[in-house]
Amino acid sequence: MLRGRGVSAGAAAASVVHLALPLPEPPSDIVIAPADRESEVSAIEWAAVAVADELRSRTAGASGEARDILDASRLLASDPELVSEASALVRTNGRSAARAVWETAAVHEKNLAALGGRMAERAADIRDVRDRIIAEILEVEMPGVPDRDEPFVLVASDLAPADTAALEGGCCVALVTEQGGPTSHTAIIARSLGLPAVVGVIGATGIAVGATVLVDGDRGTVEVDPSPSKIHAAKAAGIVVPFDGTGSLADGTELPLFANVGGAADAVAAAVAGAEGVGLFRTEFCFLDRAEAPTVDEQVAAYRGVLAAFPDRRVVVRTLDAGSDKPLPFANSEHEDNPALGVRGLRVARRSPALLDDQLRALALAAEQEDALVDVMAPMVATVDEARDFASRARAAGLSRVGIMIETPAAALLAAELFEIVDFVSLGTNDLAQYTLAADRLLSELGDLNDPWQPAVLRLIGAVGEAGRQVGRSVGVCGEAGGDPALAPVLVGLGVTSLSMTPRALGRVAAALAQNTSDQCREAAAAVLLAATADEARAAASAVLGR
Repeated sequence: MLRGRGVSAGAAAASVVHLALPLPEPPSDIVIAPADRESEVSAIEWAAVAVADELRSRTAGASGEARDILDASRLLASDPELVSEASALVRTNGRSAARAVWETAAVHEKNLAALGGRMAERAADIRDVRDRIIAEILEVEMPGVPDRDEPFVLVASDLAPADTAALEGGCCVALVTEQGGPTSHTAIIARSLGLPAVVGVIGATGIAVGATVLVDGDRGTVEVDPSPSKIHAAKAAGIVVPFDGTGSLADGTELPLFANVGGAADAVAAAVAGAEGVGLFRTEFCFLDRAEAPTVDEQVAAYRGVLAAFPDRRVVVRTLDAGSDKPLPFANSEHEDNPALGVRGLRVARRSPALLDDQLRALALAAEQEDALVDVMAPMVATVDEARDFASRARAAGLSRVGIMIETPAAALLAAELFEIVDFVSLGTNDLAQYTLAADRLLSELGDLNDPWQPAVLRLIGAVGEAGRQVGRSVGVCGEAGGDPALAPVLVGLGVTSLSMTPRALGRVAAALAQNTSDQCREAAAAVLLAATADEARAAASAVLGR
């Protein structure tokens, strides 16, 4: 049994296929004669164009987040800085075209790794584009995902975005990598495709080709040579459960099930999947990969694309969550010693108040032009003063329903006071676990600490739920915990009034809720609040709910 970080829920069993090995490092001792250097430069330029064109074709055939990620890779291949730096190495030092691209990419990769967080995970993107350009220069076949007619589990050290996106519609049933984190492209696309995935699995590439493995994306485990009964259970669990568009408990109590989205394409897919609304619209995806903030008009167009998919339905919009693992050049400093505890989320408004005001104005304009019921909430709130200032700004912009994210223990402990200011709250369980357990959620070796089943996290959720009950206010969950069928009834018992998740989880969560009454949910919640460990909490819930 190998363990890692489960980043995409579900279970699947099949034989192992390894990702083809990357291209070997080009020799460094070759010196190109001055007379031949311009032809080497031309080879770099033409190869970059060819790779960009190939990725453009793939982008056109992809959808949703896969399309966005492939397009980001295309932009990397088209980056004039990469081509010019590699060309300079040829002209100045006589490097071969392949070697120059390799060395230039190494510098870019090192710079990204130094930034940490989400930017460090993009090092795989650089390596992917590097290998594609070098393969084009050398006129050799590009390594990638093997073509198979039978179901398989893809095992690799890491996966580039183009590799992961290429899995759509194929026979891959699960992903296992030695590297990567919850915000890597492997994780993002695996969730969008509904493929169970476990990353950060030490020793994964040592699993023999052809061996049967059981991948459990919920528990973050990879079992080699599982029993037939376990394989049968995994296949049963892998069946997509349809969602009829209404979340409710066994006693008829309604429990709205929303979707987490990053843009218009995600919103359309969520609506098709039956989501009752949007519980988390991550607006930062409209800001990524830009040197300057989008204009108000550009933001209005992006927001309308999401709102239009849910007429007369609730859409909860989170304002810009820049910083930490999602730094933006126009919002964040180039360096912070501890970015997870730095200027991120709402704190960006301290430095750039116009950025928040423009976003609120754009959202209000978009809401006027669409029929969705728009709520707005701020991320990374820690004090009553921060909540009061945000609520004042949002209402001044014309937005009537205002809320905040509960991601810090401080906000959870102040929930009663915060409810005097805001109309609703939404629990970001990923960050709440990170800050409660003081464990970087991007670090796979601390995955056991970044677990919503940790008793300290559950007790904070319970405190927020009780504060919401006292005043009759909405308490949502939009973190990864919202899509966990085993945890969903417990969250309801703790006082949560809605859950938001990836659209593919809607049916499984709805089925789990439909098996339990309000009393059973409350009983399970009471049981987990007495637990001392995450394992004890799971066992306590299972004992009550019969799973």
